Amino acid sequence: MISFTKYRKIYFVFSAILIISSITFLLLFGLKLGIDFTGGSILELEFENSRPSNQEILDRLSEFNLGEVYVQPTGEKGVILRTGFIDQESHQKIIKKLEAKEKRFNSIGPTIGKELKSKTKVVIGLALLSILFYIALAFRRIQKPLRSWQYGIASLIALFHDILIPLGVFSVLGKFYGVEITIPVITALLTVLGYSINNTVVVFDRIRENLFRRGVTFEETVDISLGQTLGRQINTSLTTLFVSFAIFFFGGETLKYFALTLILGIGAGTYSSIFLASPILVAWLRWRQRKEKEKE
Repeated sequence: MISFTKYRKIYFVFSAILIISSITFLLLFGLKLGIDFTGGSILELEFENSRPSNQEILDRLSEFNLGEVYVQPTGEKGVILRTGFIDQESHQKIIKKLEAKEKRFNSIGPTIGKELKSKTKVVIGLALLSILFYIALAFRRIQKPLRSWQYGIASLIALFHDILIPLGVFSVLGKFYGVEITIPVITALLTVLGYSINNTVVVFDRIRENLFRRGVTFEETVDISLGQTLGRQINTSLTTLFVSFAIFFFGGETLKYFALTLILGIGAGTYSSIFLASPILVAWLRWRQRKEKEKE
């Protein structure tokens, strides 16, 4: 039997380094929100011949008073422009001025952007509360050696870990490469929540089944359960990661960072479901037992 929980302190230190690093990046750099949340316009163009330099593009657009304009080259002849809100008349004039073919145009007013930002926070908060409630309900019959709500707290810690790591990476990407948080990225984060909690619940459910074994400690029960579910977790994650990598490398620009979020989140979620969530239960029980001995 493989002892997964034996080296739990190493797992905790490694996860703590990742979490602290992510929080540090978020505090230092913040997140670069896309037009979905701030309002503005995004215009993707493709030139027939060679692509002009970024400065040449900015010079051509100077007459439109667009405010701050971000120019992001894409592919061999394409470019993505991110600006303030552009009306339809200015939109058509910009295309003619740059003499390029339009591939994509999205424009969102600031009021709608603020509303989406507010609703996104509510959706994520409700999702986390629903997960905690589900686990507490699903494991309500477990009373020993840990109660059902403790399984819920361990799951939330793992989810916190799985979401923070992609956000930390996007904070760095936003600072140095202008990568933005958009609706597809938020969708991917919610998908990560589902994958992560699914893997964690599978392990917890097997722990619940194995708790009835006689002559086996809780720590051994956790190791047995992790061993029994390891293949299933890795196979499930790999099938999704293969597709996500294909989208990231060969898909369009729109889905590139959606796929990157899935890659980071599912990778972190697979790790946490094996090396974080269940070992937290073991560490919690050990801590409680030490406290009880100290009182005696």
